[in-house]
Amino acid sequence: MKEFPAPLTIQSRVAISVASVIGLIILWHASGRFEWVSPLVLPPPEEVWGSARDMLQDGYRQMPLWMHVASSVGRALIAFAAAIAAGVPLGLSMGIFPVLSALLDPFVQFFRPLPKLALIPLVILWLGIGEASKIFLIFFSTLFTVVVGCAAAVRGVGQGKLRLGEALGATHWQLLRFIILPGALPEVFTSIRLAIGVGWTTLIASEMVAAESGLGWMVMNASSYMRTDVVMLGIIFLGLTGYLLDLCIVILQKFAVPWAGKD
Repeated sequence: MKEFPAPLTIQSRVAISVASVIGLIILWHASGRFEWVSPLVLPPPEEVWGSARDMLQDGYRQMPLWMHVASSVGRALIAFAAAIAAGVPLGLSMGIFPVLSALLDPFVQFFRPLPKLALIPLVILWLGIGEASKIFLIFFSTLFTVVVGCAAAVRGVGQGKLRLGEALGATHWQLLRFIILPGALPEVFTSIRLAIGVGWTTLIASEMVAAESGLGWMVMNASSYMRTDVVMLGIIFLGLTGYLLDLCIVILQKFAVPWAGKD
């Protein structure tokens, strides 16, 4: 029987990741250098870098580039904080109390896969075209993923641990505090990571609602003028920012849940 592959060291993992990124950039450069793809469709990296330097100096549409980044990150962080604050307690409660789960699950399962673009007309009618409508769309797309993941995390706690706790005379509160919550927290963080990824993808849709700043707005505005270099730059910033947000959650998880994966 073959042994399961040993995990990579941090140094090896970083080296492989850096090499893969460099390889992709080289391939991207070659596609422009040898005209495998039209620069109008896929501008080479040096053209995107030149646009980045210009925008760092002059901004985009009379607004500095950092303000576009700050606008998007600010909207997303407010929405994520609200979704986590509401979704984690609700999801844990649904996992603990079957009656509450049966009561709310039809609504959660109905709204969770609902395309968020379909909500834009209603959101504009309800909340107008200000910041509230943009934040609500991101919040809405994040909330139900958090709820479903947290409820599943509670249900995934081993029944053997619960029976052992009951056999030792633990109260319901002690079971919740010392068995259910510690057992569910690793999956709760995983659910939050997935939810933030889903919410971040909704950013462009939210910034279609009469926005005048933000990375999503910049991408949509540049595409209407066939500024593919600006579109690529916006996509790169969206990807890097989303990656950094995910990395922050991973680091927080390592400090908050050090027992994850050590059963």
